Amino acid sequence: MYPDNNTVIEVNKLTKMFGNFTAVNALSFKVYKGEIFGFLGANGAGKTTAIKMLIGISNPSSGAAKVAGFDVFTETESLKKSIGYMSQKFALYDDLTVTENITFFGGIYGLSKLQIKEKAAALIADLNLEAVSNNLVGALPLGWKQKLAFSVALLHDPKIVFLDEPTGGVDPITRRQFWELIYRAANKGTTIFVTTHYMDEAEYCNRVSIMVKGNIEALDTPKNLKKLFNAASMNDVFLKLART
Repeated sequence: MYPDNNTVIEVNKLTKMFGNFTAVNALSFKVYKGEIFGFLGANGAGKTTAIKMLIGISNPSSGAAKVAGFDVFTETESLKKSIGYMSQKFALYDDLTVTENITFFGGIYGLSKLQIKEKAAALIADLNLEAVSNNLVGALPLGWKQKLAFSVALLHDPKIVFLDEPTGGVDPITRRQFWELIYRAANKGTTIFVTTHYMDEAEYCNRVSIMVKGNIEALDTPKNLKKLFNAASMNDVFLKLART
């Protein structure tokens, strides 16, 4: 489906232990340029622990991984500059305005003042935030906050964006709008690595992996997984895996 020269994430037996507890157990997989890769599982399955290793903020216990061509053990600073990240908890500053947040993170990402000005104007127009651009982010509805946070994560044109439970707590309409933003980014060549416990969102991904108790128990396209498990939906696939 994807040529290996388009590999942007390569993971080999990546493991994370906390004392005697294995939170992530010998994960191995590849993710490709422009792919929407779903990293699925119930709360506590190990998704967030795995993503923290892949973005360079948690040291693996063993194994190997490269993200955007950089080693997660030895090249974490270069790795961080090549990716975008949106955490489970809202990542922007409530006590700064929309424009101030964009300017602040543009500076963190190393953009010039001219680049920040141009990108801020384009972002605000794209999200139809002109009327609230000078309002505090804390006053915005959650759905607007989430879409703004995603757009800010793309501000420096990263090769890969990691999204950790990005649609948690938002209404179904806002979730669909958020996924429209994901598709637009992927169509431009950005790889999207998204964790979620909403199994219906698996249908929007090119491929999905399903984690159960720190292990990847299945990895394929949604269509192939449903066929393999004789299931009508990805939720049915997940429930069958959870019982094993």
